[in-house]
Amino acid sequence: MTAGADGQSLRRLTRRSQFLRAARGTRAGRSAFGLRVVPAAETAPGVGFTVTKKVGNAPQRNRIKRRLRAAAAACADDFRPGHDYVLLARREALSLPYARLVADLGGLIARVHAQAPARNTIDPATANGTPDHEI
Repeated sequence: MTAGADGQSLRRLTRRSQFLRAARGTRAGRSAFGLRVVPAAETAPGVGFTVTKKVGNAPQRNRIKRRLRAAAAACADDFRPGHDYVLLARREALSLPYARLVADLGGLIARVHAQAPARNTIDPATANGTPDHEI
């Protein structure tokens, strides 16, 4: 797709399995699109785009995809290696100024990576249902 400052190029996500895996990742959203991020085995960051038929007819969907691809290319330096990103388009992506699309995407990427990953671990001190201190 395009190369970032470090010379790495962005991979395009094309397989359904890649999109399904990203659906289980970290989420963030803006009015024009949603963003899903998941760690990946490949070193180059991967980017995929989803625009459903609810958004509009074929020319509108294609225009949204072109705008999101251009915004992703403008934010190529913000994408982190070893992650896959999926942009879920909304209708507002047609009317939002391009500069705002780029700013929103850059902000979402930073926000998603700043969030601590959700932990599903059980604290050993409270595993048996009793607190670790006496009352």
